[in-house]
This record gives sequence, structure tokens and C-alpha cells, in this order.
Amino acid sequence: MDFSETGGQSGLETGAGKKQECSWLQRWLIAARPWALPASVIPVLFGSSLAVTVGWVKLNTGLMLLTLLAMASLHTAANMLSDVVDWKRGLDRVATPVSGAIVRGLLTARQVLAVSLVLFTVGSGLGLFLVYLRGNLILYIGIIGIILGAAYPWLKTLALGDLVVFINFGLLGSLGAWVVQTGQFSWLPVLWAVPQGMLVAAILHANNWRDSVSDQEKRVFTLAGVLGDYGSFFYYGLLLFGSLLLLVGFVLVPHIFRLDFPSLPFTMLVVLLALPEGIKLWQRARRRHNPDRLLDFITLDGATAHYNLVFGLLSIAGLWLDYFLGLF
Repeated sequence: MDFSETGGQSGLETGAGKKQECSWLQRWLIAARPWALPASVIPVLFGSSLAVTVGWVKLNTGLMLLTLLAMASLHTAANMLSDVVDWKRGLDRVATPVSGAIVRGLLTARQVLAVSLVLFTVGSGLGLFLVYLRGNLILYIGIIGIILGAAYPWLKTLALGDLVVFINFGLLGSLGAWVVQTGQFSWLPVLWAVPQGMLVAAILHANNWRDSVSDQEKRVFTLAGVLGDYGSFFYYGLLLFGSLLLLVGFVLVPHIFRLDFPSLPFTMLVVLLALPEGIKLWQRARRRHNPDRLLDFITLDGATAHYNLVFGLLSIAGLWLDYFLGLF
């Protein structure tokens, strides 16, 4: 299983694992996993917010919505393609509470692949429309993102999955949204999106950490498998707390050392409100070997996805708080 499977479960399996009947809509919701979309939506909202609050351009709501739709389409398409590839390679064959529609027997691999291709086409078409409206820089960003998204099912087996989602859902999402709004390139939305990208990588890592033993048996070499259990524990902590420390650094370091470099506004420190939830996640990870708390570790990826959402929303709120305070 992979990052696309995180964020919740369908409710179509009882505690005893008995499958329930579900509608056509429910089947495709399980296949699409809309609860995973904050990982791609938050960077777009963050980059768009930066363009307004730091770049001082007027927010173009229509362009932002088009960007969100393109990103969501490509994200869902990549998730579905990953499910198909995993199924065909025999990586996902046993249904679990976080399994997709193919493993559960709700949809065939051919059906999911067909919709994946449609969504890739829709997302690419929307991207080309944005290129027409805002210039070729969007094209270059989009090409990199689509290539990484389409290659993800194979790259993740080479321990490169964390890097792919870090780039796609953190850096490129924020940069693309910035360019759509401003029409210009800047390193700021790339640099300042690093903490969010780290948390998206943490979601995937929590998933791969849980599956590391079975993945290695099938010769799938994720970073969690390479690091081992102990290394994965500290890597997870680095992603959780390093992202928070880095964001605080972006706020304080330029002022402390009087650097001639833009800093994030002090209102961004509102993100520290997410720290208690981060500590709870760390404690869940520490109890991973406790048989009575095994479910906490199994669902750690979904809980990390929720933390990523909270962190992202607080970051965006911090930007807009500073913007509105500056109007008075």
C-alpha cells in the first residue's frame, strides 16, 4: 500500500471484516479517496495565499479554483494508477481497513485504470488552459509534476516515494499556485513550502513503515524498509517536528541574525498550536510494539494526514491574519 491509501476508511467492513453492500458512488469514492486530497489542496491554497499576502497581487479566485481542480484531478489519477500497478504486481492482495476498491473486489483494475487515464487527461487539459492564460512557466512545472506522478508507482519501489511526494505535493504545488497568481517565478513559495512537503512525506512514511516487512518480502524497497524500524521512528520524528522548527526558523532567523532575506510573518507562529497533536502522533509511534495499541500504529498514516491538514490550515490562517492586520 502507499500514500494514496491514507486518510480514512470506507466504513464498508465491519469489525469482523465482513464486507457490506455499497453503491456505485461509494465504490468510486473508495477508489478516488477524496479524504487524501488535502495533501495536494493545501499547497495550492498556501501558494495562492503567499502570492496575495507576500507578493501583494489581487487574488484571482477563478484561477485558484482551476488550479485546485487540476491538482486534485492529477492527484486522484496518480492514486488510482498506483493502485492498479500495485495490484498487477501482486503487492496489494489482502483487504485491510485502508484498502482500495480493487483489493476489495469492488472495481476491476481495468475500470480504475480507465478512470485514472481520464483524470490525467482532465488535469493535463486544465493545466494547458492555465498555460494559455498565465504562460509557459506553468507548463514546465506541470510537466515535472505529471512525470513524477505517473512514475510514482515504480519510483516508490526504489525508496524514492518520499522524495516524489515531497516535491509534487509540497514544492511544486505551492510554486505552481504562486505562478498562476503572479505570473512570475520566485524561490520563496518553494522554500517556505518545505515544512508542508515534509509532512506529506511523513504521511507516506507512516504508511510504508507499517508495511515495511511485507514490502521487503515482495522486494519493494521503500525508505522505511531501508531505515529499519528504529531508523524509521527517528525519521518520522524528524519530519513531524523538523517541519515545525523549520517554519519557526523562517519566521525568526532573518530577524535574529538581521539577514537581508524575507521572513514569514510573526503571525505564522500560530502553527505552534499544532504541536500538541504532533506530540500525540510521536507517542503513538513509540507505542508501535504494544499489542494493545496496535491499531494506533496501523492508522498512523491517517492520523498524520489529519495533522498535515491542521498544520496547513494554521499556516494559511497565519498568512491571512498578517495580511488583514496590515490593512489597518
